[in-house]
Amino acid sequence: MSLPTGDARILDRGYRRYDGPRAGTAHAVRSVIAHTLRRILGLRRPARAKVLPVMAIAFAYIPAIVFVGIVALSGRFGARAQADLIVPPYGEYYGFIISAIVLFVTFVAPEALCPDRRSRSLSLYLSSPLTRMTYLLGKVLAVAIVVAFVTVGPPLLLLFGRMMQSAGPDGFLAFLAVLGRMLASGTMLAALYTAVSMGVASLTDRRAVAAAATLLLLIGSSIVTGTIVYGLNGPSWVFGSHLTAAPLLLVSRIYGESSGDPQVTTLALAAGALFWTALGSAVCVLRYRSLQVTR
Repeated sequence: MSLPTGDARILDRGYRRYDGPRAGTAHAVRSVIAHTLRRILGLRRPARAKVLPVMAIAFAYIPAIVFVGIVALSGRFGARAQADLIVPPYGEYYGFIISAIVLFVTFVAPEALCPDRRSRSLSLYLSSPLTRMTYLLGKVLAVAIVVAFVTVGPPLLLLFGRMMQSAGPDGFLAFLAVLGRMLASGTMLAALYTAVSMGVASLTDRRAVAAAATLLLLIGSSIVTGTIVYGLNGPSWVFGSHLTAAPLLLVSRIYGESSGDPQVTTLALAAGALFWTALGSAVCVLRYRSLQVTR
């Protein structure tokens, strides 16, 4: 019996090394950042994946747009003094958008970290020039960039919008001082909430659980610190561990505004922010160092 014949031929019988260009670790980290940014913002994904990030970003920027509009209308009708009573100082702006920031933080880090572990694709990343720490570096930078978009961007929009209406800082040095305080405040908030959310998200591979746990931590810190300081008359420095009110009070101190409880020192507020940032970072790093990955 004759066997059937065909046109199929084996052209390459052995393994050949890759001889193309190798971009290295830096390119791999940039690729992780770009991919994570697209995933967080819902780019190239269904419309339902874009709803939450778009809403959170809109809630953060709408107050700045409204305040700039008030300043513009007041200048046209000669009511600039009345507008100054409505438009808050720069240091108080975060009080209007803290809910948007919290909403943003609760889903950004889980969206960046959890899917890779749940789909068991972390081993694919580690088969590239990436190590655990460079992979984590790319994820942290992506989350920090997105969080900074809602902690740095809206105050800058308010600043430049007021300057367009000749209602900004008086003089170049005053402008630089306000700009420096904005960048310092926004960077501090971005670093704090990035570290906290990344630390929580590193403990689970379920996005819903990570988001709920992050929100519970943010709310629980306010309950615990408020009970200790005001309910039990505990030491005032404990208030620095408040994850929402304490950072806002620290922002007002950065701007030189005397708001909040004067018994809470600026040092306690800064120490609290540094503590949570270091704790979240340490939890995330230790978790990924000990994570079992099949390569």
